[in-house]
Amino acid sequence: MSSISSVIKSIQDIMRKDAGIDGDAQRLGQLSWLLFLKVFDAQEEELEFEQGDGYRQPIPERFLWRNWAADSEGLTGDALLEFVNNELFDSLKNLPANIRLNPRGYVVREAFSDAFNYMKNGTLLKQVINKLNEIDFGDSKERHLFGDIYEQILRDLQSAGNAGEFYTPRAVTRFMVNRLDPKLGERIMDPACGTGGFLACAFDHVKTHYVETSADHQTLQQQILGVEKKQLPHLLCTTNMLLHGIEVPVQIRHGNTLNQPLSSWDSDIDVILTNPPFGGTEEDGIEQNFPADLRTRETADLFLQLIIEVLKKGGRAAVVLPDGTLFGEGVKTKIKQLLTSECNLHTIVRLPNGVFAPYTGIKTNILFFTKGLPTRDVWFYQHPYPAGVKNYSKTKPMKFEEFETEIAWWGDEADGFAARVETEQAWKVGIDTIIERGFNLDIKNPHVGEQISHDPDALLASYAKEQGEIQALRDQLKAILGEALGEAGQQHD
Repeated sequence: MSSISSVIKSIQDIMRKDAGIDGDAQRLGQLSWLLFLKVFDAQEEELEFEQGDGYRQPIPERFLWRNWAADSEGLTGDALLEFVNNELFDSLKNLPANIRLNPRGYVVREAFSDAFNYMKNGTLLKQVINKLNEIDFGDSKERHLFGDIYEQILRDLQSAGNAGEFYTPRAVTRFMVNRLDPKLGERIMDPACGTGGFLACAFDHVKTHYVETSADHQTLQQQILGVEKKQLPHLLCTTNMLLHGIEVPVQIRHGNTLNQPLSSWDSDIDVILTNPPFGGTEEDGIEQNFPADLRTRETADLFLQLIIEVLKKGGRAAVVLPDGTLFGEGVKTKIKQLLTSECNLHTIVRLPNGVFAPYTGIKTNILFFTKGLPTRDVWFYQHPYPAGVKNYSKTKPMKFEEFETEIAWWGDEADGFAARVETEQAWKVGIDTIIERGFNLDIKNPHVGEQISHDPDALLASYAKEQGEIQALRDQLKAILGEALGEAGQQHD
């Protein structure tokens, strides 16, 4: 068996020769539906073996991977293109699958709803399929390596950083899941789930710590919920869930979480783990789903409102947000007021630059909060670079072990984090101070001296703020002068 990275590289090299594929995004799209069908069939073979005579195929037999793609000498050239374009895609997109009666068929139809075959050369397509057949997704070791396939693909998809869309480093994901500690039976949601990194990590956490019986495993399969707006990440997430053993990932919806009135949501989610898109704006009309005084088109602001709404009392959340959310004013201030009145925002972990390299240089934070009681104190923890590291990069990413200090410091929410102490990295701020600051949560570490930031985003934000203050002073002076001149004119009359 070839290494997974070399197989993916070979596939990408083959695709580059095809006239129908233009750029990394289409290469990723092409690879995704092929991977989905191969993984789906590997799981079908397991289900067929387990269920015996009770087994019913969710899609027509001839569209299962084993019947058209597994034979290295099988369909190729124009005959393969004809089959894929006019039979396979047409049938799977229009599969008459009922979510209740044929849930796995429904999953296939949803996965293919916006998928496309970009390749125009049937011989090259066959070469790609044969390369994929070198990976055995029935083998638990190779299945476990599926995350490596993602990372190999995503490294080539630099454009994933557009409009705030990028993928959360595994170290950050693991730390967030570790701190929220989702349990068996708790409803776990990512409302902007991307390729499913948080959901897969949460699934693994519950499986490792709390699943003991086959009934427990069935419970776990039902408690993972996700929504993804874009077709490609949705398809990758669905495949990821299949590989983790979720037989019917119908809970991974393809749609926009924000596209329904906030008031229509039930507050029944126990755990939310997410890195919502930020820096982008939503389409016209989406803001109408939110209360009039909290309307905005900034995606991260809308997601934060949604998270507060859908958490049940006692529900826990860990959310990655940019510095702009912490110091932002206007609607952002009102949302932070809502957050601290309805939830206990007990911890903000301030991440250093480069955590999301190469996708973005924006400084980010992890907000941890629990719904039900208002905030009394916010603990801040400034995550330092490890010794000898000045910045993270693609080749030197953040590691989970770096969070061991935070984990040791963390304490227990049940006793109000009584064991926490202030350190060079940790400090506590009372809610009265936060109210006095106008809910500006961009609170610097008091244990370090004034630091000069060379972060371009921070410098631009600071410049914009100063320009705004200067303009406000100008307007004030104009008003004073205008009044003075007006009064002088009246006296002269």
